[in-house]
Amino acid sequence: MTRSRELYLNLPVHDLGAAMRFFAALGFTFDPRFSNDQGACMIVSRQAYVMLLQRPFFQTFTPRTLCDTTRDVQGLFAFDAESRAAVDTLFDAALAAGATEARAPMDHGFMYARSFFDLDGHQWEVLWMDTAACGAAS
Repeated sequence: MTRSRELYLNLPVHDLGAAMRFFAALGFTFDPRFSNDQGACMIVSRQAYVMLLQRPFFQTFTPRTLCDTTRDVQGLFAFDAESRAAVDTLFDAALAAGATEARAPMDHGFMYARSFFDLDGHQWEVLWMDTAACGAAS
């Protein structure tokens, strides 16, 4: 059995305060022990965290040029919701907090997802999946 691992995703942001307010509007909280004026630790789950880092600070961790997320995709980041309705609720909250729709909803019956660009242009997907239906399909 593979041991469970914690995930720490680091994302560059232009305005840390705005990014924190945006994700707080979606129901995320932050761990103050790992947050300061350079970055904030957003709690996704007990084993997954997103470090929102001011762009200049983020740049100190890599020799490569940061992506221009107004034209390039840095990655596609997804998190789940407990129901189809919760997907729509979270997506609507993202739009109300300043996000823009990335693409039309995806509905495969057993899986439903909505996708948005956050304030910094990072693409996020909120999804619901009927895992019982997935197992029956294989």
